[in-house]
Amino acid sequence: MQKPLIALLSQTPQFSSELASQLSEHCDFVDCESIDDVLDVSSSRRMDAFIADFSRITHHASAESELLDELQSNNPEINIVMVTADECPEALERRAIHSKVRHHRGSVSACEIESMMEHMRSQRSHSAVAERDGAGSRDQASAADETVLSGITRQFETNTAQLKQMLARLEVAARHNVTILLIGETGSGKTFLSRLIHEVSPRCDEPFLHVACGALPSELIESELFGHVKGAFTSAHADKEGKFLAAGGGTVLLDEIDVLGPEQQVKLLRVIETGEFEPVGSNQTQRSRARLVAASNLDLKPLVEAGKFRPDLYYRLNTLRFEIPPLRSRQPDVAALARKFVAMHSQRHGVHVEKVDPDFIEALHNYPWPGNVRELENAISSAVIYCEAAVLRANNLPPEIVARVTGPTNDPSVNLDASGDDYRTLGRRIQLTEREMIEQALLNNNFSRTNTARDLGISRVTLYNKMKKYDMFD
Repeated sequence: MQKPLIALLSQTPQFSSELASQLSEHCDFVDCESIDDVLDVSSSRRMDAFIADFSRITHHASAESELLDELQSNNPEINIVMVTADECPEALERRAIHSKVRHHRGSVSACEIESMMEHMRSQRSHSAVAERDGAGSRDQASAADETVLSGITRQFETNTAQLKQMLARLEVAARHNVTILLIGETGSGKTFLSRLIHEVSPRCDEPFLHVACGALPSELIESELFGHVKGAFTSAHADKEGKFLAAGGGTVLLDEIDVLGPEQQVKLLRVIETGEFEPVGSNQTQRSRARLVAASNLDLKPLVEAGKFRPDLYYRLNTLRFEIPPLRSRQPDVAALARKFVAMHSQRHGVHVEKVDPDFIEALHNYPWPGNVRELENAISSAVIYCEAAVLRANNLPPEIVARVTGPTNDPSVNLDASGDDYRTLGRRIQLTEREMIEQALLNNNFSRTNTARDLGISRVTLYNKMKKYDMFD
């Protein structure tokens, strides 16, 4: 595979030299002296990434903005890193807000460049697998319908209408100084999405701190959040800075917020409303500058009704509430996620995958995924390990996936036991969703069964059988 091509435009020789030494071993690196040089390089070969050091620019930057426009117009998939001074020209500031350009003030770290390289490797590996298994045309056809929320190191992609709407609202909220509540089953992607919220926000250069409230003893949660002073309790041998202070102007994720006790809820409400708190054992008031993202795998309203969660905190959090649908409700995303994980884990495990068999994708669609995206990724990782002859087949998946033997979900209202009446109810719901997906895909493809089967990631025979099952013939 050809090395990725990265171009740099910078007026700082030291910066150019450092990047050249860091990147030249892993890619074809071109150090450009002018905008014309960049355009010459892009016209002669597809550019994978462009690093724009605009930190010395003090004028209106119209030429620089036009350069980025042309690069993105010619290659929408290009990775762009833009470095500016603290006082950034309006044309560049606006671009950082309204496009996928990654914006860094002052400098860009080696870690951030490495993250970009990793993202490019994943993109190229994914593209290779997609082309080999015939998915390239389908991906191009559906690209206009896919919603992608991009951060510095990660992306959240979806073809599900419900999730598209949520991501559009979430991206707006992420750019403002507001508290966000994420509700979703275990494994649905709350932590991933929380980090993405941080990365697309103006706080992206500050720390992101994750507090797993459910993993901490109740008596230590308060110390973990707010800190303590020496002697506050038996094991407090020194002062400790809590997460709200350590995060600075970054983001604090409180996962499983539903486990907080009444006193902790009161203190949390005060932090949200005023930013003020006192460390355990101290009378000195501290002020948090961090943004709070709260997450739970339970709907908080029943907890309020049961007296286990404060109504005032609930209403404060519920203002900007975003529900992440379970994977079983995101059928259009299953195949796309699977191919993404195939590319990722084939590279990680050093396993060559040339083709993904349609029966493999069909088996994924037939399983309800109680463990959500996390369970899907683990299943794909296992399948890649057992892949033979560079072709992923259904029998490479864990046997319980193929046999549809499901474990429990963390949502007590959902029963996926194949032997129970509730499963048949869920089965009917899945069938209705499947029928709607097939009808929509047929409509999008002018009722061409070949193209529809390709879009859905199934064989033409499987599509015919499903249409027959749902009496969809005229």
